[in-house]
Amino acid sequence: MSVPGNSPDNRVRTLSDLGWDEDLTKSFSRYTCPYVAGRVAAAQRTVYDVMLPGRSVLVPVSGALQKIRSFPVVGDFVVLLDDNATGPDMIVAILPRKTALSRGGAGEKKGEQILAANIDYAFIVTDCGPDFSLARLERYLMIVFASGARPVIIINKTDLSDDLSIISEATAELGPDIPVVFTSAVKATGPALLEPYLQPGKTVVCIGSSGVGKSTLINAMAGRDLQKTSGIREDDGKGRHTTTVRELFYLPSGAVIIDTPGLREIRIWTAKESLPDVFDDILKLAQGCRFSDCGHKTEPGCAVLQAVAQSELSEERLKRYHKIQKELAFESDKAEIGLKRFEKKRWKGIAGFSKEIQEYRRH
Repeated sequence: MSVPGNSPDNRVRTLSDLGWDEDLTKSFSRYTCPYVAGRVAAAQRTVYDVMLPGRSVLVPVSGALQKIRSFPVVGDFVVLLDDNATGPDMIVAILPRKTALSRGGAGEKKGEQILAANIDYAFIVTDCGPDFSLARLERYLMIVFASGARPVIIINKTDLSDDLSIISEATAELGPDIPVVFTSAVKATGPALLEPYLQPGKTVVCIGSSGVGKSTLINAMAGRDLQKTSGIREDDGKGRHTTTVRELFYLPSGAVIIDTPGLREIRIWTAKESLPDVFDDILKLAQGCRFSDCGHKTEPGCAVLQAVAQSELSEERLKRYHKIQKELAFESDKAEIGLKRFEKKRWKGIAGFSKEIQEYRRH
């Protein structure tokens, strides 16, 4: 990875260039000299790359933060102790986050994993080949809406497709208010289309599977190679995975962008409240059901099933909605009774459904 601490971006002259606002000014007002503020650009095991106006530094977190296990993430604005001639010594505080993109811990890990903080837009990057999946896009939308950021779906590598109409029709199911941008990083047909979101002081995070061209797209937006990229695998047409850490960059437009490694699993238990944002069409239809607790499966007088029968709603979208609801209930039950008790709890098919959920998260 590149090291911002070794290559400070001289275009960053003030904290405002990094997205600093009035709320942060108020939060930081309790600190005086010798404290300064900066923004976390990357995490390197025990130290963090922190961008300040005109320079970057590598610093650890204080012992007090380590003791309470409070660690910054990329995009955080932090307070640093700067009481010597050689520069800041350590991070002593994390300023309040206005947004935080997170998912449930991957694999067997429990708890919440915060991917990036203080973001305005999330570019959900996929391609028009094997990676394209409405189920995966819906899961990304769940965690983005839950973060407080605004999603933008980017269909990349359009140069590899002869007909984009099928994908256009498919993404229309996700709702009319979600921007969908078709790009080709190779042909440089992307940066201009993304300019409305890359405004000075705004922060964007790129998320998506490995090999969909996130790093190549970021290089195109920057007008230079910020991230290493690799070629296309011959067996499946996907790009080779190159990004291994989350990292923040300052773009010529004045925006800040965060690149992330590909996500193989998207646990949405932290995003339950965003269900209406992603499945607004189904929830609106449900208001016309005969029963208020209608499950939209076999109940008489179900307005949702009627919409499917009349081709106003696709059967596949309803199936995905049921799977999302089932997973949310699964995660809620697991959290309520505790992992150990959950593993001992016996009901028919629980082991099989657990495997089904893990497989579904990857699609």
